[in-house]
Amino acid sequence: MRGLVLLCLFGTVLSNGQYQWAPEEDSGNNDPNADNPCLTDTSSCGCCLMQKKLHQIEQLFNMTMAEFEKGLVKAQTALNKVRTSRSAFSVALTKESYCYGPFLEPMNVLYQVIFLNLGGGYDSTTGVFTVDAIGRVQPGAHRVQRLWRARVRSYACALLQVNGEILASANDHNAQDQEDSASIAVAVQLSTGDQVSVLMPAHCYLCGDWNHYNTFTGILLYPTD
Repeated sequence: MRGLVLLCLFGTVLSNGQYQWAPEEDSGNNDPNADNPCLTDTSSCGCCLMQKKLHQIEQLFNMTMAEFEKGLVKAQTALNKVRTSRSAFSVALTKESYCYGPFLEPMNVLYQVIFLNLGGGYDSTTGVFTVDAIGRVQPGAHRVQRLWRARVRSYACALLQVNGEILASANDHNAQDQEDSASIAVAVQLSTGDQVSVLMPAHCYLCGDWNHYNTFTGILLYPTD
């Protein structure tokens, strides 16, 4: 009888106990954001945002540096082109008392005194300056006539030409004075191989001495290729 009572009491205790069975949750239904550190740790979220901003700044910096390097290379190339294509000359007719001409036909004026011949474009044997780069060139000539005898008619002539085509002239035919001067200065677009010279027409002449009255100059202002 006592055994039956104990079994009944044991069953009652089990039925009123707090131990209950519950099935495990399905792992396939987990929240996809459960592992996001921004939901679990706000300090980690701030770090992620900072890294993202730093990455964007780094990309912008790299792009800016790339553009800067392109511009630097372009500028360096242009500078090297200017340095390698520098061309200039300055020459005078003579360093002694001397008259060039007159001749029976047009002749290039042969300037014999060379002050500057940067690039070697001027040839004193032909009086021709040969352009060695495409660009803006400023050639010019200065003519001064001084006659040692009064009342002698002056036939001072100078024609600036490129490839045989006259660009400008400085002529004087008179017997009114013993001194006369004129200058020519132009700026033209020329190409490699173009030839610039001063032509003296037939029956004209130029006289000079150590004062270098008659000069011929030219300079490549800047290349354009």
